[in-house]
Amino acid sequence: MDATTSVSMLAAAWDALIIIMDPMRLAILCFAAFLGVILGIIPGIGGLAGTALLLPFTFTMDPYTAFAFLLGLGATTSTGDPIPAILFGVPGGAGSAATVLDGLPMAKRGEAGRALSAAYMSSLMGGLFGAALLGLAVPVLRPIMLYIGTPEMLAISILGLSMVAALSSSTPLRGLAAASIGIMISMIGSEPRTGTFRWTFESLYLWEGIPLVPLTLGLFALPELCDMAIARHSLQGKPKHDVNHKIWEGAVDCFRNWWLILRCSWIGTSLGAIPGIGGAVVDWVAYAHAARSVKDGQKTFGTGDVRGVIASESANNAKEGGSLITMIAFGIPGTAGMAIILGAFLSQGLVPGPDMLTKNLSITYSMVWSIAIANIVGAGLCYAFSSQFARLATLRYTLILPIVICIIFIGAFEGSRQWGDLIALLVFGTVGWTMKRLRWPRAPLILGVVLGDTIERQLFISIRLYGADWLLHPMVAVILGIALLGILRPFIRTLLDRRRGEGQQGPALGRARFAPSDLFPLLLICGLVYLIFMTVGWPSTTSLVPRIVTGTALAAVGLSLLNAVFRRGARPASGLDDAKADVGAALHMDIVEENEGLSNMEILGRALRFGAWLLSFLFSMALIGILPTIPLFVISFMRLEARERWSLVLAMATGMTLFVYVVFDQLLALAWPQTYFGQLIPILQVVPSM
Repeated sequence: MDATTSVSMLAAAWDALIIIMDPMRLAILCFAAFLGVILGIIPGIGGLAGTALLLPFTFTMDPYTAFAFLLGLGATTSTGDPIPAILFGVPGGAGSAATVLDGLPMAKRGEAGRALSAAYMSSLMGGLFGAALLGLAVPVLRPIMLYIGTPEMLAISILGLSMVAALSSSTPLRGLAAASIGIMISMIGSEPRTGTFRWTFESLYLWEGIPLVPLTLGLFALPELCDMAIARHSLQGKPKHDVNHKIWEGAVDCFRNWWLILRCSWIGTSLGAIPGIGGAVVDWVAYAHAARSVKDGQKTFGTGDVRGVIASESANNAKEGGSLITMIAFGIPGTAGMAIILGAFLSQGLVPGPDMLTKNLSITYSMVWSIAIANIVGAGLCYAFSSQFARLATLRYTLILPIVICIIFIGAFEGSRQWGDLIALLVFGTVGWTMKRLRWPRAPLILGVVLGDTIERQLFISIRLYGADWLLHPMVAVILGIALLGILRPFIRTLLDRRRGEGQQGPALGRARFAPSDLFPLLLICGLVYLIFMTVGWPSTTSLVPRIVTGTALAAVGLSLLNAVFRRGARPASGLDDAKADVGAALHMDIVEENEGLSNMEILGRALRFGAWLLSFLFSMALIGILPTIPLFVISFMRLEARERWSLVLAMATGMTLFVYVVFDQLLALAWPQTYFGQLIPILQVVPSM
């Protein structure tokens, strides 16, 4: 890299800092960091659902402000996660599960403040390390991107999807099927080259495809809320431990163990850059490394060793910078949260890849600064308001759900401002909850949707320019070989185990055992066959990629079903999931399921009850509009679900209605959908949203 390039990159980094330090932009970044901490503290929501929820409100922002808001929120969720994990033993998100092992024992012996402080400071240091590594990666990646052509970018995209499929579930065929179905969803609508309508089912709403916002909210936000409604519990009572006692001692512990933080931050950043791993595994890998590498770690970890908290939290926050590296350079999101942020890229008219490292370099460096500043703000907020934040984890579900549901319906309507957005929200909410319950990974599906247009375009260009020879390009062959190896790895491992005589404990092949869960893949197979049949009559240029992708999905679902039927109960964990299993087994601590003790019928009944609440909201919104619906819904939900006291119910209903009226009706001037009574009795249209 010559001196001129270095100067230009330093200038871009300085310009980005000046832009981010604009008072209004900085205020929005700080507000996003505050929201991220809150979302991390409240068990059951999480940063992923929060990012999906707030995505539509960034569409009117400029790119610098939009990414500052989204990254500020995403970067600080992990900072708030350890509060309920340490104080109550219930992690705010999956990324802080390993923190429970040492954080909770420390709190029980009166060192809650020390554990929380260690978590905050290690999160800050890990986040800054991830941001610094992202900034240093830009000049390294810049010359590499200039030598990558369309076939190579296509191979990298396929590799990203395959890694997500292979690592997001112990059954990679399900991940591959979900990714293929996601690509198929991205193809719904008018084909850009010929104008042919694909899989629109004669619906005007589907002509432009399904918007990302209702799809994302349905897949990730509604299932989490549904599970919260099913569990029907919160962390009752106030924290029993003084969160300010020994708080500075925890910060000193972090500086004393700086080398451990550096190693675990490197692990977090490196694994974050690999698509599909996610925070649920990163913290366990770092925890396992620390347990094996520090002095007496095998003896003290799991009994209240502050180094266990430091290892988990430093890796957890560092992963954000790593996942941004692959997204900015190659357009491959490392996590589902980054896939949502990639949707913000597309809505801003930005294309990840070489442009982000050349003409849009200042935007890229603004992301680096946003992550760094957000981590500082998030840690500062946690130090300042630990005792107040701890009380948020005790909120009952009847206080959280009605507010979040109202915001979700408004956010989903921002997709294309049609009734179809709200219907799509409920449809994908049902699909998302079903996939979560049946352990079908959802991350590959959303990544397939986001990357679908890019993959289709690159595949079409590669075939047109090179025919089948694009597969013979050296770099393409290597990348696709790695992708194939990732998908086939569990099967290769099983064959090797059988050869060594180790894999014989499961059911023998040939003994078919069906289960009710097999109905889901059977329905998928029927649907995919029908969709292939629909491609008959399409122009060859239009049907080429859809048939390839649908055939891949059909093969993956079929093989997954056969594998489940003939090897029922014999699904060994694979890949990095072993790290979590090994550590959990060694320390004899299992993560308790939220719905433990409930029968399948009780779970289904409560899920249907939650669905009835959503349908009633939609039905009321169609009749009288969203503003009159909000107080009716909040009052009905809080009274019927938990008999909350009237003073609290009326205060919540009034406050929520005023908030939506002032922010969305008056300030943002949203064009609300038409209502039945508003059309039937025109004089009622004087009521806002009718």
